Amino acid sequence: MARSTKASNAVLRLKDRSNQAPYSMVSTSDGRFYLVLTGSGDTPEKLNEPLEIDAFVSFVNSVSKQAPKKASKFDIAFEEKLQRSGKNSE
Repeated sequence: MARSTKASNAVLRLKDRSNQAPYSMVSTSDGRFYLVLTGSGDTPEKLNEPLEIDAFVSFVNSVSKQAPKKASKFDIAFEEKLQRSGKNSE
């Protein structure tokens, strides 16, 4: 059960990143997963071949841009100081 929870949580995060786009996961009888996108047609678009859990989660995480990480005022001040000194961390 934990395997499908890990996969479904990855899909929920994807939906959050994509403004609730109609993504769903399908699990196969052999325990693998694939991602589908329901469009305007009747048939959902299959976005990948069935993958093992870790590969599926990695694939789902790569589908849409990750949400920006929250930064504290100290993180922002430190980044600005690095940029002023010419030692940008990126």
